[in-house]
Amino acid sequence: MAGSRRGSSPMQQPEGGLAAAPSAGERTSALPPPVGGGAGAVRTSGVLLHCTSLPSPYGVGDLGPAAYAWVDALARAGQTWWQVLPLGPTGYGDSPYQCFSAFAGNPLLISPELLVADGLLRSSDLEGGGSFPAERVDFERVIPYKSGLTAQAWERFGEGAARGLADEFDAFCARRAAWLEDFALFMAIKEAHGGGSWQHWPAPLRQRDPAALDAAARELEAEVKLHRFRQFLFFRQWQALREYAQHRGVRLLGDMPIFVSIDSADVWAQPELFKLDAQRRPRVVAGVPPDYFSATGQLWGNPHYEWEVHRQTGYAWWIARLQATLTLVDCIRLDHFRGFEAAWEVPAGQLTAEQGEWVPGPGAELFEACRAAVGSLPLVAEDLGVITPEVEALRTELGLPGMRILQFAFGGARESRFLPHRFERHTVVYTGTHDNATTLGWYRGLTAEEHRFFRRYVPETGGGPAWDLIRLAWASVAECAMAPLQDILSLGPEARMNLPGQPRGNWRWRCPPHLLRESVLDRLGELTATYERAAAMRGLSSAASSLSAGADPCC
Repeated sequence: MAGSRRGSSPMQQPEGGLAAAPSAGERTSALPPPVGGGAGAVRTSGVLLHCTSLPSPYGVGDLGPAAYAWVDALARAGQTWWQVLPLGPTGYGDSPYQCFSAFAGNPLLISPELLVADGLLRSSDLEGGGSFPAERVDFERVIPYKSGLTAQAWERFGEGAARGLADEFDAFCARRAAWLEDFALFMAIKEAHGGGSWQHWPAPLRQRDPAALDAAARELEAEVKLHRFRQFLFFRQWQALREYAQHRGVRLLGDMPIFVSIDSADVWAQPELFKLDAQRRPRVVAGVPPDYFSATGQLWGNPHYEWEVHRQTGYAWWIARLQATLTLVDCIRLDHFRGFEAAWEVPAGQLTAEQGEWVPGPGAELFEACRAAVGSLPLVAEDLGVITPEVEALRTELGLPGMRILQFAFGGARESRFLPHRFERHTVVYTGTHDNATTLGWYRGLTAEEHRFFRRYVPETGGGPAWDLIRLAWASVAECAMAPLQDILSLGPEARMNLPGQPRGNWRWRCPPHLLRESVLDRLGELTATYERAAAMRGLSSAASSLSAGADPCC
């Protein structure tokens, strides 16, 4: 952003405007090096910021101008990675970890401004939403507003607007049919039943009686087509943004929850893959026992997998899921990696996760099947919580980098493995994650003893506790260092993204555009260069050679 006014906000407008996004043929031939590239890997860094937290006048962050400006901001600061949370259509509690599909995208992220640019909306169509808060997402207002805009776009498309997209839309529907048809019908039936869970639908629809499904498809044909179109818009806008990020030397680190929501097209369409009873209700549900996030554990409520059925299919569903996710991002954080070794099963009906048992998962067999089908597995193992030697052995066998959270080294249930002098290089270190308090909020809650230990280990550098932890992460031997944007901005508890165990009121934080100043980016860039993590310092030829040599990105 050379030439922009000093002290201005780089998230106001993308450099060069929307037309600056490159076509597929203009992508750079070499990408920055992967996360955790193993022996000889270069050092990288990045920022965690979910798309919904981006600035936007339309109530929720989206894939429009502010997203392109954010990519420019990361490039200016020498960052390699933009980490996002799961990108699926959110359900219960507006959580990206409770989605209506493991394959679909979130229509809330569709940019109204890009729909205007495509000729699917008029500028005047965007004026009906009123004023939205800049600091938080008001999902109750945003969902109907954004749904109305995409419905208008579909109506215009049917009237002949943006005729050049017709063949592209048809090709998309054919290419994604394996999951898109079930998802579109699922969403149409759900809306016809007031948004209620499929487990409360009439028995013929719940049990997927063929005659009932055919009748629903006929009666809801228009609604089914609308949901297909929304997915087309999401994937089209996301791929354009991803290409722009590649052009700017920024890679995308995505997030794949191990479990899927009970109220999802996945469970409805393929119930045999999950531990359900004859009424297709979960026999056991997922969670974790008490840990440093919650004294009563975390009761997520997701159904568990029938791993034997998955094994008999050659893990086809998992292979398809991994392939679909890798069309969106360059590397995947595997949420709750320990569940692949053994998962905590809680009997259905329990009010907390305190009572349960560890049940073995598929282990390395699943990953071997995926690697045989997909090739390279660009994965990061989220190995937090109760980690046994068996879990660590599985991660080591697979060659995946694990995660280290600096807050856990100094406050709460402290663990020595999170102290930087104990890190192995094949690691991704974070100041905190979306589940943590912001570092400033965390610091204010330290006990006197914890504060003394923190200051013995971490010298004050004049930037406050958040930047002290950022410096500690960037200076460490970990191959990749990450920080949430809230820490880079030194924000307090008001900016926390999620409080585990609290079902409502999460996932709402947004970054007002004036907070991200060029001086902040330059400070991050200087620190990144100091500790040899800056993207601009690396020769892309080395990255290209490592990729062409067949090295697994991220593992």
